Amino acid sequence: MGTLACSLKEMGYTVTGSDQNVYPPMSDFLKEKGIELFQGYDPSHLHHSPDLVVIGNAVTRMNPEAEAALNSGIPYMSMPQAVNQFIAKDKKIILVTGTHGKTTTSSILSHILYTAGMDPSFLIGGILKDFNSSFKIGSGDYMVIEGDEYDTAFFDKGPKFMHYNPEIIIMTGIEFDHADIFTDIEHVKQVFSALIQKNETRSYFIAFEDSLHLKEVLSRFSTALATYGENAQWTFSGHCQKESRTYFDVHGPGESMSVETGLAGRHNLYNIMACIAAAQKIGITHKIIKASLNTFSGVKRRQEVRGIKNGITVMDDFAHHPTAVHETIRALKPFYQEGRIIAVFEPRTNTSMRNFFQASYPDAFVGADMVCICEPSVKKDIPEQERLSIQKLITDINKKGINALYFENTGRLLNFLESELKDKDLALIMSNGGFDNIHEKLLERI
Repeated sequence: MGTLACSLKEMGYTVTGSDQNVYPPMSDFLKEKGIELFQGYDPSHLHHSPDLVVIGNAVTRMNPEAEAALNSGIPYMSMPQAVNQFIAKDKKIILVTGTHGKTTTSSILSHILYTAGMDPSFLIGGILKDFNSSFKIGSGDYMVIEGDEYDTAFFDKGPKFMHYNPEIIIMTGIEFDHADIFTDIEHVKQVFSALIQKNETRSYFIAFEDSLHLKEVLSRFSTALATYGENAQWTFSGHCQKESRTYFDVHGPGESMSVETGLAGRHNLYNIMACIAAAQKIGITHKIIKASLNTFSGVKRRQEVRGIKNGITVMDDFAHHPTAVHETIRALKPFYQEGRIIAVFEPRTNTSMRNFFQASYPDAFVGADMVCICEPSVKKDIPEQERLSIQKLITDINKKGINALYFENTGRLLNFLESELKDKDLALIMSNGGFDNIHEKLLERI
């Protein structure tokens, strides 16, 4: 909602609905941009007769505000339709897709283009620290778009990324996610196959070689393709982490470069390689790429340190899928050897609330010294037989020798963390939502 609203506000349009949970930092961001926020949905919000209503995919056909828009005859669009018409028109689109790493990869690439003086536009599902924004409308030829496989709107149930006509498509891998709209991994692979088929002859693809599902899907097509991964066209060597920095060498077709970055973890190493491959494709020099990676500040809610107090670090991360949880803990482990990693997890997405990953989550927390799992603050209509059993998850994590604890609400969790956390500990808070503003509350109490 907010990303596009910032751009459309000056055009006199109204945006209703949200493509993701609106948590306090995003609400603050929208207010800073002069976006008027409404609590709840009401037809009166449209009484000023806007020229256009942009309807997000969280809004159902029966939503009273959407009903009012349809009945009034006011023109309406989905977010991708509006992006194409008002922002991406005549731009060379670089589309970043995949189950994991889309936001970080899109952000790194946007920063590289900006450092190269190319004044890119971008539309990303996170707030870039270097711009304090999730969007930019630039004068340059390129636009970076985070391409989501989730459906578009109640009047368009196809994936959002199908609306764009990209010059370059980065594919970070395929895993099962979004259990509320996808039935299984084959269903997910179908939508990515449709994306490749649509753009097979006009787009340059950059794909993560180590994703077996993605590799299988790509094998069906003849595309202009570059790969990155452990044994791909773009690969790496010499990976090491010192203090708060990461160093490694990237090797591509006929070239190599040394990289220094503030990002941690092998998953971010892969994200960076994808961006280097894209930057090389459009002619950006090694010198500029290296300078950009060295100065990239990161993305809010991706391993974002919200504060350090009495030697205790409170970090916010968006991780919720088992792979993301695992990679985040693994990435941070080298930096917190003197203290403990206390993983604090809220399973609140449509997928994480279901039992699809019941057997996968225990291994995801290996590497943490303690795990605290809190009952999600939001309630969703999921059949009992499909629900994730948090109590079973706690039991299974304990079986792996990791102390795991259950909390029925944020208040009790805060009471425990206040008494448990010690000097040099990391409180790694993982949720795709606001988590009852636990980060600020914890910093006030420790």
